[in-house]
Amino acid sequence: MRLATLETAEGYKAVAVHGSRYVDLHAADAGLPSALREILAADPDLQRTRAAAQAGAERGLFITGRLSAPIARPEKVICIGLNYRDHALESGVEPPAEPICFSKFSQSVVGPEDAIRLPSVCQQVDYEAELVVVMGRRGRKISRADAYNHVAGYMNGNDVSARDWQLQKPGKQWLMGKTPDTFAPTGPWIVTRDEVPDPAKLPIMLRLNGALMQNSSTAELIFGVDEVIAYMSQLITFEPGDLIFTGTPPGVGMARKPPVFLKPGDVTEVEIAGMGVLRNPVIADD
Repeated sequence: MRLATLETAEGYKAVAVHGSRYVDLHAADAGLPSALREILAADPDLQRTRAAAQAGAERGLFITGRLSAPIARPEKVICIGLNYRDHALESGVEPPAEPICFSKFSQSVVGPEDAIRLPSVCQQVDYEAELVVVMGRRGRKISRADAYNHVAGYMNGNDVSARDWQLQKPGKQWLMGKTPDTFAPTGPWIVTRDEVPDPAKLPIMLRLNGALMQNSSTAELIFGVDEVIAYMSQLITFEPGDLIFTGTPPGVGMARKPPVFLKPGDVTEVEIAGMGVLRNPVIADD
């Protein structure tokens, strides 16, 4: 099942993707909330949601609108750095012994076709294609064996990064370099966990203005989804709708010779097998 959020004339609505059309889940089952994050909290097994998607399609409860970020305002957006073996190699560093964790603010999250805005104070803004985990259950001290039971699904993400702030400021401003507004595009939809038997066997790529810049596989992940969840949940409680950006493969702009950084007029496209295409134009900030 694919789940998304539509911006409609009546507001934002959680939908199930049915071919090229969208089923209004709340219209199909009035007991389901209208927001996808709230649906995950109310229906962690997604059985009721799945039944509503099927019933809504049969009853023709389709709506139109603009695709938005599937989870518009997650409580937490946590990212894993240097989590691909081939990316660590291109960065000239040893693969980490434990996950490297950092965060983004929720206002960084935008959806498909939303613009990535380049702040005037950032001159070296980079792209990073990433597999994003969407948490579906609340949990703390989650074991690796139980980790996937806490996952609702997966989607495309782009961990946009201002390298000059992240790496060149005094003390290295990782947070400020990673979390400007619009620096976490996600979508176009969530693919539920049952349709992704092994998240460590997915081709992942990023195109910049149609040119292939990143082309790898999640098989290169150093720490798998289950390891990352177990590691972080030693200290924090996950909530439904929390997002985990799991790391990026090689081919990032700062590692190229000469470096390639985003500029107004560019278009990025992240594509992970079976998860559609996340397309975002790049503009100058006002």
